[in-house]
Amino acid sequence: MTTPERESEVVTITPKPRDLGDNFMVRRALPAIEKRMIGPFIFWDEFGPGRFEAGKGLDVRPHPHINLATVTYLFEGEIFHRDTLGSAQTVKPGDVNWMNAGRGIAHSERTAPELRATGSPIGGIQSWVALPERHEESEPFFKHHAEGELPFIDGEGKRVRVIAGKLFGKQSPVKTYSEMFYADVRLDGGASLPLDTDHEERGVYLVSGSIEVGGETHGAGRLLYFRPGVAVTIRAKTPARFMALGGAPLGARHVWWNFVSSRKERIEQAKEDWKSGRFGTVPGDEKEFIPLPDH
Repeated sequence: MTTPERESEVVTITPKPRDLGDNFMVRRALPAIEKRMIGPFIFWDEFGPGRFEAGKGLDVRPHPHINLATVTYLFEGEIFHRDTLGSAQTVKPGDVNWMNAGRGIAHSERTAPELRATGSPIGGIQSWVALPERHEESEPFFKHHAEGELPFIDGEGKRVRVIAGKLFGKQSPVKTYSEMFYADVRLDGGASLPLDTDHEERGVYLVSGSIEVGGETHGAGRLLYFRPGVAVTIRAKTPARFMALGGAPLGARHVWWNFVSSRKERIEQAKEDWKSGRFGTVPGDEKEFIPLPDH
């Protein structure tokens, strides 16, 4: 039995399944009733591991975003990204696709024709990072970072790739607008990793394996949030992989469909902009788009 003190130090979030269409299922951990945001992270989906049969693939048609950055990080498979800026980029495991929506952008995510013909695996994390209020209307940009560009820490049974922000003295080249960290961590069985209190809000999402934190064991598919100011050590009971995330809190945000903003009226404007075609079209993917939902 856990003690009340430990229960107050770690909040466990169980993701909810969501169907994005064509039976493409994801597990959504943020926003949650227990915690709407962890640092600037306001949305968190895990998809896969799975495999598309020959002739099938991912088809996320063009859709809009405002006042946030989207982060695609794959464990396996590939996704082809296009956006209204003219970007056209393949994302592979370990790479980072960072899209700053700012004042507005639309994009699509699909399986390339050559992979669709043969079938392909898929698995990874899609997350959204809220922007500080003074940067919510920043210029949209898209930046791809190959796996080799990201800082890597290797030793004592630990392998840590810093995706964004700063962690363990290593700074990612990814351009962000707030204090944050995001890392892909692998631990050998028995290895441990301290997650100190440098960042106010901290969490881990366990992708595989089993870990122990504060005497409690946690399995894959759980998001753990650690109370501010509490020193945490994560010990792998088996070989484990998890995503470490967090940073400085940004304050309350409104979320509706693909729109995030500190201002409700800005979301209403974005609805009208999408219905009116003011986001523009995605070069190379102009024939389809996702209509604005009715509610």
